[in-house]
Amino acid sequence: MKSQLSKSRFPRFLFRLTLAATIVIGLNGALAAQEPAQSSTDIQREAMRKLSFLAGSWSGPITIVRGPGEPLHRTQTEDVQYKLDGLVLLIEGKSTASDGKVSFSALATVAYDDASRAYRFRAYNNGRYVDTELSVQDGGFSWQYQAGPAHIVNTMHLTKSGEWSEVTEATFGNNPPQRSVDMLLQHRP
Repeated sequence: MKSQLSKSRFPRFLFRLTLAATIVIGLNGALAAQEPAQSSTDIQREAMRKLSFLAGSWSGPITIVRGPGEPLHRTQTEDVQYKLDGLVLLIEGKSTASDGKVSFSALATVAYDDASRAYRFRAYNNGRYVDTELSVQDGGFSWQYQAGPAHIVNTMHLTKSGEWSEVTEATFGNNPPQRSVDMLLQHRP
């Protein structure tokens, strides 16, 4: 009889041990699921906050050089707004002549791709667009692209007095870069 009793208790003990292990594993899984994990959109919003210094309306002088001849002097406006609950920055830029006619307009979006850990910049102008990476630094950014034989680099930074200073330089082959755009914008209330 003793041997029968031992045999019947062993499976019951094994069953209880297996049940206890299952419960502990299940609780650990449930607790891990309850830990707040940072979502993809949270990561994107956090990265986009680094560009918060751009939000608002800006206006000021712009000088545009288009080859030989006198440079063009215009007034540039940049309206910058967060969209999609902070996931996208929408930038609308316009240059106007002294008579009020718009001579240049562009629309751009900036978003953060958490998978590649890179900011994407897409700008539209006159039926064309550029899709490139945006490099973000404290109080500034830069972006570049190839336009036929020219390599274009745009660099923006906030001045000590809080102005939006941006230059565009074009490089053709091995020649030194030539400044084609120079603007200095003030933040409007």
